[in-house]
Amino acid sequence: MREGVRERKEREWRGGVYLCTAKTSFEADILESKLRSENIPCVKNYRGASNFLEIAMGANTTIPIEIYVPKELLEDAKNTIVAVSLDDCEPVEFEGDD
Repeated sequence: MREGVRERKEREWRGGVYLCTAKTSFEADILESKLRSENIPCVKNYRGASNFLEIAMGANTTIPIEIYVPKELLEDAKNTIVAVSLDDCEPVEFEGDD
């Protein structure tokens, strides 16, 4: 039986609560890096053979990976990973750009 989104969001694992699901190991690594840069620890929950695939093949592109964070930092984590449209960003000028 498939569990509902509400049940999954309330689920705890290894001292953390569910934040989101990454589609690939690359996406999970980006989320982990962003969270850790904001001093928010996180744990990746690999399903099935996904951890093996990442080790053996160098990446997991088939099995989703769940991300968990400490309960007291859940709202901060949600605010950290909010997607921002690039159309809403102002261009940045770097030295040497002509």
